[in-house]
Amino acid sequence: MTGPLDASAMRKRELIDALRRGTVPRRGLELYAVGVERFEEAIGEELDACARGSGVFKAVRGEYGNGKTFFARWLEQQAFRRSFAAALVQIAEKDTPLYQMETIYRRAVESLATREWADAAFPHLVERWFAALEDESLASKEIDETDTAAVERAVTDLLERRLEPLRTTAPQFAAALRVAYAARLRGDRPLYDGLVAWLMGNPNVGADVSRKAGLKGKLDHAGASGFLRGLLLLLKQTGRAGLLLTLDEAETIQRMRGDVRDKSLNALRQLVDDLGAQRYPGLYLLVTGTPAFFEGSQGVKRLQPLADRLHEDFSGDPRFDRARGPQIRLAPFDGDKLREVGRKVRDLYPTKVQGRMASRATDAVLDDLARGVAGQLGQKVGVAPRLYLRKLVELLDKVEEHADFDPALHYKPVLDAREMTVEERSASGRATSVDDFELDLPEPGRGGPNDP
Repeated sequence: MTGPLDASAMRKRELIDALRRGTVPRRGLELYAVGVERFEEAIGEELDACARGSGVFKAVRGEYGNGKTFFARWLEQQAFRRSFAAALVQIAEKDTPLYQMETIYRRAVESLATREWADAAFPHLVERWFAALEDESLASKEIDETDTAAVERAVTDLLERRLEPLRTTAPQFAAALRVAYAARLRGDRPLYDGLVAWLMGNPNVGADVSRKAGLKGKLDHAGASGFLRGLLLLLKQTGRAGLLLTLDEAETIQRMRGDVRDKSLNALRQLVDDLGAQRYPGLYLLVTGTPAFFEGSQGVKRLQPLADRLHEDFSGDPRFDRARGPQIRLAPFDGDKLREVGRKVRDLYPTKVQGRMASRATDAVLDDLARGVAGQLGQKVGVAPRLYLRKLVELLDKVEEHADFDPALHYKPVLDAREMTVEERSASGRATSVDDFELDLPEPGRGGPNDP
């Protein structure tokens, strides 16, 4: 048999476990993806261009429930297939403000993933880079591998040649790698680990580590730009095609203080310009946000140069949107898509009671479940997918575990406010505080009702 059921049992379990928790799976999204097929060709072309050394920017917009996070994870899978590394950073006012490049860099490196390493990939990549330098140096057979000093000289010479592109753009990144290799060769693990942490932008690295390496200060906004170039070079030299960096939930910028918002929008404009000028070869930058972020007065339109760069005409029929523009929009989930994804997930469920599952979890039962969940969310189907899939897996679990369980008779979905996000509670009419509602209000002096 072909199709989704050919997926490995492990991948199925990982996927179902994630849906059971109400989260987007890290792997296997293509097995139940609905509605992203029309972007696949254009995204593939952009990733291929990025792999050839271009910088690419893409914005994706959609209301809550339209699948922005799903799209980002799906794009991550497309990138992994092309040997990219990937990192996802959620924008947050206090923890990860967009205008602090050093924080963006640190969060990106902390979340860095590849096909081989789902988490904490950066230290592995540094180790692999050093090992590759040693293998290349020893391949000439002119060096006695038992002569530590000779090996160090040969690898250091090769390391310097590899780091030449960073001589002016990220000299401290290159210096830290240089000293880290020497520490690795001497078996000085504390210094080596400290330098790897410093390369990751960790602000808590001890001063003794910096002093031994001749490094000055902590990573700042200006230095982070060079470090990002250093990361891209390191990825290329360890066999990666490039880096997919996702800045998720950019709409949180709208809720920030005015000066913070302005700095964040200008930082985004600078990133777009830097990508256009090819200052980050091999970087694919994806930014996700709501339509209000791209169209509202407190979002992108607040900075006209940024609005000009991201402009895309969405006045026509969504069926004829282009996928190759700087900005794409995701269509809202409708009943047909909800039912289609439900059937795919049911068919992926790793059951040991195939006959019972087929007779109890019928299309009609899944349709009733979809209507029930959407009904409790004010018929807002676009908000329903996450909870629908979570309740679907709950239903399938019960069929799997109990021979006398018949969902047509014994199951009615009950949505608890505690398992809902703010948007889901709002759709269901269960918002628990005024903070659960988003308002796009003008600031004083920007056209408010009491302004002169």
